[in-house]
Amino acid sequence: MIKLSVVGLVIASALLYGTSRSAFMSSIKPSAAIAPKAVLKTGADQTEKYLSYLKGKRIGILGNQTTIIGKSHLVDSLKSLGITIVKVFGPEHGFRGNASAGVRVKDEVDKATGIPIVSLYGAKQKPSKADMADIDLMIYDAQDVGCRFYTNINALARLMEACAESGKELLILDRPNPNGYLIDGPVLDMKLKSGIGMFPIPMSHGVTVGEFAQMLNGEGWLAGGVKCKIKIIPVADYNHDMPYTLPVKPSPNLNTQQAIMLYPSTCLFEGVAVNHGRGTQFPFTVFGSPELKGKYDFSFTPVSIPGMAETPLYMNQVCYGLDLRNYNVEKLRRSKKINIQWVKELYKAFPKKESFFDYKQSKEMGNVDFRTGDSRFKQQIIDDVPEAEMRKSWEPALSQYKVMRKKYLIYP
Repeated sequence: MIKLSVVGLVIASALLYGTSRSAFMSSIKPSAAIAPKAVLKTGADQTEKYLSYLKGKRIGILGNQTTIIGKSHLVDSLKSLGITIVKVFGPEHGFRGNASAGVRVKDEVDKATGIPIVSLYGAKQKPSKADMADIDLMIYDAQDVGCRFYTNINALARLMEACAESGKELLILDRPNPNGYLIDGPVLDMKLKSGIGMFPIPMSHGVTVGEFAQMLNGEGWLAGGVKCKIKIIPVADYNHDMPYTLPVKPSPNLNTQQAIMLYPSTCLFEGVAVNHGRGTQFPFTVFGSPELKGKYDFSFTPVSIPGMAETPLYMNQVCYGLDLRNYNVEKLRRSKKINIQWVKELYKAFPKKESFFDYKQSKEMGNVDFRTGDSRFKQQIIDDVPEAEMRKSWEPALSQYKVMRKKYLIYP
């Protein structure tokens, strides 16, 4: 971690940082008992702590639409302050965040700045030595949502490997984990390692990207056991139990705060034959199938939505099922558990049970084994194993992870 300052940076930071932030769509309100009293500031917002460190260096940035200072994009802000940015790297959904989930993204030139954009979700997944050659310092700044299958942490790991292999330093501008209170789910069985699960962590890992970077180094999880030289600008006045409403949607289909808070639980539906709201304006908050007609009154019809879901499951068909748009997510916060009852409920209601787990979107994306990281989960649902017994099967790995996690925490 570093603590640096330059005359006038506080003034510059104040000009860049908006006096208010309006959430893109907030459907929950923190309870008074846990509402934060201090003013939270992300790592990026604290320019006085890192701007002088960037002066005179050729900077590379891995980021997306969440990479902001106040209401301005980090790239735009740093350029206006005289920082030399030679290239940017884009993860899944692209640098500007307008590509659909799983869609490969091509290299391009950023129209707003003229800076070359190297895609890390297309022809390659990590920067090459040639990409890193003209960079003196790399910056990582992208919002995470606290789930193993959310691929930003994979992009972070590959970037750390590239930096280590090229002898470059990585500066991480940390951001809150909106699901930081939650450490739950099966720890990934490394036999099921995939693009949506690369490390032996639970479904909901309960760390920020800065903490996860320390874990990657400390546990030797980077390829070849390499260590990346990192500096972290921590979030000011943050703790893991603090509610945090994201100012920008982290990806096209996590477009409401409700979706983000439900995501650790409802992403399980990506591995079964149920539409989970893709093809609607309410992804990860509504769930259904044409097969459930007569079982539920609530219905919706998925359609093609460019930039969100071009070919959603059951496109143009009426789906019947669950509407969780008004579900009180404070129940999840209080329980500190993912909800697996929704999957159990829809499996029981599904008439063609043999096809419930047959949704083959892709080997990884459409297989619930890869989603949960546990090959037993599917059979446990089929056998109607009680939730308490299912949770026992996640041990002792889950408890061991919780102990290990403590070594890398930056925040209480």
